[in-house]
Amino acid sequence: MFRIIILFGFTYLFLHLHLTGDISQYINMKYSYLSFTMIFVLGFLTVYQIIKWNNEGNHKHEHHHDIDCGHDHSNDENTWYKKVVVYGLLLFPLVTGIFLPIATLDSNIVKAKGFHFAEIDNDKDQYANHQILRPNTSLYYGSDEYRKMLASDLKKYSAKNSLYLDDSNYLRALETIYNYPGNFTNKQVSIEGFVYHGDSLKKSQLFLFRFGIIHCIADAGVFGMMVDFPQDVSYNDDEWIRAEGTLSTIYYQPFKQTIPYLKVTKWQKVDKPKNPYAYRKY
Repeated sequence: MFRIIILFGFTYLFLHLHLTGDISQYINMKYSYLSFTMIFVLGFLTVYQIIKWNNEGNHKHEHHHDIDCGHDHSNDENTWYKKVVVYGLLLFPLVTGIFLPIATLDSNIVKAKGFHFAEIDNDKDQYANHQILRPNTSLYYGSDEYRKMLASDLKKYSAKNSLYLDDSNYLRALETIYNYPGNFTNKQVSIEGFVYHGDSLKKSQLFLFRFGIIHCIADAGVFGMMVDFPQDVSYNDDEWIRAEGTLSTIYYQPFKQTIPYLKVTKWQKVDKPKNPYAYRKY
């Protein structure tokens, strides 16, 4: 019976995530077909377990055992706690996934992980790296393929005098800007993101970020750029702003590197998007 409940629960959870669109809070939608397939797989296993449980119930009366049946019951008594542990581990993500609200990543994650220009390396696992500020997808391509992609993106995004960063191009365009900042100097750029106050900034400066998902929420990084307003501003962390201006470069002392930044000419406070994440487009 517990197996039926757990299988049905996971079937419902995946179905609910897809019907509400909340699945996008966990994975890059390029891979949504995998989780969608799981609805049918889990549904089939649920029906199978129901049939199996029903057949076992119908045949129970046919089996009678003497007190001394030759079976070592101490083994069964010693495994009950193992079942509690196993079922508990399965029920925990199920219950939290169904009943707890979805929490989106924000500036608290940046503060907790630390704000660095390089990747935060996790046990040398390239798929567990958490990137900060600058997207770098070279880990996911062969060297030749990556160079071709960079050349193609550079041609595409630097062709015009203005570049509007939105959901469709945020990560790829931003990666191109960081790889070739000289090609975008003095170009008009518009970017939207949540406010983060980094170290050693003036009152007219802050960072605008969005969390970007390469494959799933586990490899999410926070990407964006420094913006410099023509006057002092007093926005709080996690407030969302759309800023437009000309791109230039600046030496940022905490990173000890020169980074692109936006000299803002127009800006406005905007509502937090329904889906605040940006996804890597392939």
